[in-house]
Amino acid sequence: MKSTLGIGLIGTGYMGKCHALAWTSVHAVFGDGPTPRLVHLAEVNGDIANKKAAEFGFAKATGNWRDLIADPEVDVVSVTTPNAFHAEMAIAALEAGKHVWCEKPMAVALADAERMAAAAKKSGKMAVLGYNYIQNPLIRHIETLLAEGAIGTVNHVRLEMDEDFMADPEALFYWKSEASSGYGALDDFGVHPLSLLLKLFGPVSRVFANLSKPYQDRPTQSGSRRAVETFDIASILFEIGTGISGVMALDRSAWGRKGRIALQIFGSKGTIVYDQERMNELQLYTVSDRPTEQGFRTILSAPHHAPYDRFIPAPGHGLGFNDLKIIECHELLNTIEGKPARIIDFDAGLVIERTVHAMAQSHHDKGWVSL
Repeated sequence: MKSTLGIGLIGTGYMGKCHALAWTSVHAVFGDGPTPRLVHLAEVNGDIANKKAAEFGFAKATGNWRDLIADPEVDVVSVTTPNAFHAEMAIAALEAGKHVWCEKPMAVALADAERMAAAAKKSGKMAVLGYNYIQNPLIRHIETLLAEGAIGTVNHVRLEMDEDFMADPEALFYWKSEASSGYGALDDFGVHPLSLLLKLFGPVSRVFANLSKPYQDRPTQSGSRRAVETFDIASILFEIGTGISGVMALDRSAWGRKGRIALQIFGSKGTIVYDQERMNELQLYTVSDRPTEQGFRTILSAPHHAPYDRFIPAPGHGLGFNDLKIIECHELLNTIEGKPARIIDFDAGLVIERTVHAMAQSHHDKGWVSL
């Protein structure tokens, strides 16, 4: 195994910077595995690429992402571009013998996601998707609580994911309202709750979905208006193979919500509640408490919720979004080294993608769809 790994980054927006920070920090935080070397950065043109390479600390820059793929010094490629470009870039990297860390969702079209999974299998390289919320130490602890039977047999799960970046009806039309980007809230960020369901309970078995548009059109920079082609709201009933019923509500136009992923898990002996906007705490109710003390207790992140201890030695101080990305980066390095790793690879990602497309089919057919 190499003592260092050459890193290539395609895309330098919000998630591109998250990846860059993770690659920069992962060895300092965890102190094991190969040391990442920031080798090559690609953007839409050379000027932006050079500027971002200087900011992020990459040795080389290019306005042509294929130059990065062809670079023999690059061992791992981070793909952080808009959704429509994931398939082409990830497949090209795998075919060039590179490991891939690709942001979610896998692709806009299910056929492209299937090609990505096939390319990963054929290449023998590691291909991991950017589902960082599963890395939260408290989500890991919820998994432990469920395995230990802390709330008995789970019978119902409710999930909400809400943000307000599409809430203003007069916000300018941009690519997330184009059909080429996908269905909208369903696959833009609904895949995150699905990643939690997959890790905590396994795959969804059937779905019933309704998609809606709060605004039919948006203004453009030219002063005209353009029809919105995606759905910013999705409401879904689902079932998990073990007999668990569920409800999922997604909204990209929810004023006041900034990064909400609200998870409620109801069991025969208690309830677990978690909200990503308060990502360093969870609430636990158990009937095993005396009736005089029964109530939700708040549990704060602490060093005994690994790998919180790698960042902070004191409880209650809290991790952040970028810290979850560093943990995810470390899990990717673990899987490259052949160690046990907590990841969603392209095969597991394909399960999520098939669930998303089943939900879209349900909306179209106005009925339940089995997976």
